Amino acid sequence: MKPLRSEPMTAIARNAAVLETTHQLVERIRGGDAEARDRLIRRYLPLLTRWAHGRLPNPARDLNETADLVQLTLLRAFQALPAFEVQGPGAFFAYLRQIMSNILKDEIRRTARRPVHDEITAEVVESDPLPLERAVNIETLQAYEQALNSLEPDQREAVILRIELGLPHDEIAKLIDAPSPNAARMKIARALMRMAELMNAHR
Repeated sequence: MKPLRSEPMTAIARNAAVLETTHQLVERIRGGDAEARDRLIRRYLPLLTRWAHGRLPNPARDLNETADLVQLTLLRAFQALPAFEVQGPGAFFAYLRQIMSNILKDEIRRTARRPVHDEITAEVVESDPLPLERAVNIETLQAYEQALNSLEPDQREAVILRIELGLPHDEIAKLIDAPSPNAARMKIARALMRMAELMNAHR
Protein backbone atom coordinates (compact mmCIF):
# COMPACT_ATOMS: atom_id res chain seq x y z
CA MET A 1 0.00 0.00 0.00
CA LYS A 2 1.32 3.43 -0.95
CA PRO A 3 2.03 5.78 1.94
CA LEU A 4 -0.26 8.76 2.32
CA ARG A 5 1.00 12.00 0.84
CA SER A 6 2.34 14.28 3.55
CA GLU A 7 2.91 17.57 1.69
CA PRO A 8 -0.22 19.42 2.92
CA MET A 9 0.37 18.32 6.47
CA THR A 10 4.00 19.41 6.22
CA ALA A 11 2.92 22.88 5.09
CA ILE A 12 0.39 23.15 7.90
CA ALA A 13 2.94 21.95 10.43
CA ARG A 14 5.47 24.46 9.12
CA ASN A 15 3.05 27.38 9.50
CA ALA A 16 1.98 26.21 12.94
CA ALA A 17 5.61 25.87 13.98
CA VAL A 18 6.25 29.54 13.16
CA LEU A 19 3.55 30.72 15.56
CA GLU A 20 4.43 28.13 18.16
CA THR A 21 8.08 29.05 17.99
CA THR A 22 7.30 32.72 18.61
CA HIS A 23 5.29 31.74 21.67
CA GLN A 24 7.95 29.33 22.84
CA LEU A 25 10.72 31.87 22.29
CA VAL A 26 8.88 34.40 24.44
CA GLU A 27 8.54 31.84 27.23
CA ARG A 28 12.20 30.86 26.95
CA ILE A 29 13.27 34.50 27.06
CA ARG A 30 11.25 34.96 30.23
CA GLY A 31 13.29 32.10 31.63
CA GLY A 32 16.54 33.88 30.82
CA ASP A 33 17.38 32.10 27.54
CA ALA A 34 19.74 34.41 25.63
CA GLU A 35 19.69 32.24 22.51
CA ALA A 36 15.89 32.52 22.32
CA ARG A 37 16.19 36.30 22.60
CA ASP A 38 18.67 36.41 19.70
CA ARG A 39 16.41 34.24 17.54
CA LEU A 40 13.40 36.45 18.20
CA ILE A 41 15.43 39.54 17.35
CA ARG A 42 16.54 38.02 14.05
CA ARG A 43 12.92 37.23 13.21
CA TYR A 44 11.48 40.68 13.84
CA LEU A 45 14.44 42.99 13.16
CA PRO A 46 13.80 43.28 9.38
CA LEU A 47 10.08 43.96 9.90
CA LEU A 48 10.71 46.59 12.55
CA THR A 49 13.41 48.27 10.47
CA ARG A 50 11.13 48.55 7.43
CA TRP A 51 8.21 49.75 9.52
CA ALA A 52 10.31 52.39 11.33
CA HIS A 53 11.89 53.64 8.11
CA GLY A 54 8.47 54.09 6.56
CA ARG A 55 7.14 56.02 9.55
CA LEU A 56 9.99 58.44 10.26
CA PRO A 57 9.75 61.99 8.91
CA ASN A 58 12.11 62.65 6.01
CA PRO A 59 14.76 64.66 7.93
CA ALA A 60 15.16 61.77 10.38
CA ARG A 61 14.84 58.92 7.90
CA ASP A 62 18.42 57.70 7.72
CA LEU A 63 19.82 54.27 8.50
CA ASN A 64 21.53 55.29 11.74
CA GLU A 65 18.42 56.89 13.22
CA THR A 66 16.25 53.97 12.12
CA ALA A 67 18.65 51.45 13.64
CA ASP A 68 18.72 53.39 16.91
CA LEU A 69 14.91 53.42 17.08
CA VAL A 70 14.70 49.71 16.37
CA GLN A 71 17.27 48.89 19.04
CA LEU A 72 15.50 51.08 21.59
CA THR A 73 12.19 49.42 20.72
CA LEU A 74 13.62 45.95 21.24
CA LEU A 75 15.26 47.01 24.49
CA ARG A 76 11.97 48.34 25.89
CA ALA A 77 10.08 45.33 24.57
CA PHE A 78 12.31 42.87 26.39
CA GLN A 79 12.24 44.97 29.55
CA ALA A 80 8.43 44.81 29.55
CA LEU A 81 8.23 41.21 28.34
CA PRO A 82 7.03 39.77 31.70
CA ALA A 83 3.77 41.71 31.25
CA PHE A 84 3.27 40.71 27.60
CA GLU A 85 0.49 38.21 26.81
CA VAL A 86 0.53 36.11 23.63
CA GLN A 87 -3.07 36.52 22.46
CA GLY A 88 -2.78 35.07 18.96
CA PRO A 89 -1.11 35.44 15.57
CA GLY A 90 0.58 38.80 15.10
CA ALA A 91 0.37 39.67 18.80
CA PHE A 92 4.10 40.07 19.31
CA PHE A 93 4.57 42.23 16.22
CA ALA A 94 1.63 44.40 17.33
CA TYR A 95 3.31 44.66 20.75
CA LEU A 96 6.56 45.81 19.11
CA ARG A 97 4.74 48.28 16.88
CA GLN A 98 2.96 49.86 19.83
CA ILE A 99 6.24 50.38 21.64
CA MET A 100 7.87 51.80 18.52
CA SER A 101 4.87 54.07 17.87
CA ASN A 102 5.35 55.64 21.29
CA ILE A 103 9.05 56.15 20.59
CA LEU A 104 8.29 57.55 17.13
CA LYS A 105 5.93 60.14 18.57
CA ASP A 106 8.77 61.44 20.70
CA GLU A 107 11.17 61.30 17.74
CA ILE A 108 8.78 63.16 15.43
CA ARG A 109 8.25 65.88 18.04
CA ARG A 110 12.02 66.20 18.40
CA THR A 111 12.55 66.28 14.64
CA ALA A 112 9.87 68.96 14.22
CA ARG A 113 11.99 71.30 16.33
CA ARG A 114 14.98 70.94 13.97
CA PRO A 115 15.57 73.57 11.25
CA VAL A 116 14.75 72.25 7.80
CA HIS A 117 17.88 72.76 5.66
CA ASP A 118 17.65 74.02 2.11
CA GLU A 119 19.32 70.92 0.73
CA ILE A 120 16.27 68.84 1.65
CA THR A 121 14.40 69.77 -1.50
CA ALA A 122 10.97 68.73 -2.65
CA GLU A 123 12.61 66.71 -5.41
CA VAL A 124 14.51 64.60 -2.90
CA VAL A 125 11.41 64.06 -0.78
CA GLU A 126 9.32 63.06 -3.78
CA SER A 127 11.98 60.62 -4.96
CA ASP A 128 11.56 58.55 -1.81
CA PRO A 129 7.82 58.04 -1.24
CA LEU A 130 6.70 55.94 1.69
CA PRO A 131 5.02 52.61 0.92
CA LEU A 132 1.90 53.95 2.58
CA GLU A 133 2.00 57.16 0.51
CA ARG A 134 2.17 55.09 -2.67
CA ALA A 135 -0.94 53.14 -1.68
CA VAL A 136 -3.06 55.82 -0.03
CA ASN A 137 -3.42 59.43 -1.12
CA ILE A 138 -2.22 61.79 1.59
CA GLU A 139 -5.62 63.56 1.67
CA THR A 140 -7.31 60.33 2.75
CA LEU A 141 -4.70 59.22 5.26
CA GLN A 142 -6.86 60.02 8.27
CA ALA A 143 -9.77 58.05 6.83
CA TYR A 144 -7.37 55.20 6.08
CA GLU A 145 -6.16 55.10 9.69
CA GLN A 146 -9.72 55.11 11.00
CA ALA A 147 -10.76 52.33 8.64
CA LEU A 148 -7.67 50.31 9.53
CA ASN A 149 -8.42 50.54 13.24
CA SER A 150 -11.96 49.29 12.62
CA LEU A 151 -10.72 45.94 11.28
CA GLU A 152 -10.37 42.74 13.26
CA PRO A 153 -6.83 42.39 14.70
CA ASP A 154 -5.73 39.66 12.26
CA GLN A 155 -7.05 41.63 9.29
CA ARG A 156 -5.33 44.78 10.50
CA GLU A 157 -2.02 42.95 10.86
CA ALA A 158 -2.34 41.50 7.36
CA VAL A 159 -3.06 44.90 5.80
CA ILE A 160 -0.13 46.53 7.59
CA LEU A 161 2.24 43.75 6.54
CA ARG A 162 1.12 44.04 2.91
CA ILE A 163 0.37 47.73 2.37
CA GLU A 164 2.81 49.39 4.74
CA LEU A 165 5.66 46.87 4.72
CA GLY A 166 5.18 45.39 1.27
CA LEU A 167 5.73 41.79 2.38
CA PRO A 168 4.89 38.94 -0.02
CA HIS A 169 1.83 36.83 0.70
CA ASP A 170 3.84 33.75 1.70
CA GLU A 171 5.62 35.67 4.48
CA ILE A 172 2.37 37.27 5.60
CA ALA A 173 0.73 33.85 5.79
CA LYS A 174 3.40 32.67 8.21
CA LEU A 175 3.19 35.76 10.40
CA ILE A 176 -0.61 35.74 10.73
CA ASP A 177 -0.91 31.94 10.84
CA ALA A 178 -2.86 31.70 7.57
CA PRO A 179 -2.93 28.17 6.07
CA SER A 180 -1.57 29.37 2.71
CA PRO A 181 -0.40 32.46 0.81
CA ASN A 182 -3.71 32.47 -1.06
CA ALA A 183 -5.61 32.50 2.24
CA ALA A 184 -3.56 35.52 3.31
CA ARG A 185 -4.28 37.18 -0.05
CA MET A 186 -8.02 36.64 0.38
CA LYS A 187 -7.96 37.97 3.95
CA ILE A 188 -6.20 41.12 2.77
CA ALA A 189 -8.61 41.54 -0.15
CA ARG A 190 -11.65 41.28 2.13
CA ALA A 191 -10.07 43.72 4.60
CA LEU A 192 -9.30 46.25 1.87
CA MET A 193 -12.85 45.99 0.54
CA ARG A 194 -14.17 46.71 4.02
CA MET A 195 -11.78 49.63 4.39
CA ALA A 196 -12.87 51.03 1.01
CA GLU A 197 -16.49 50.95 2.15
CA LEU A 198 -15.65 52.76 5.37
CA MET A 199 -13.47 55.34 3.63
CA ASN A 200 -16.19 56.05 1.04
CA ALA A 201 -18.66 56.57 3.85
CA HIS A 202 -16.46 59.37 5.25
CA ARG A 203 -16.48 61.33 2.00
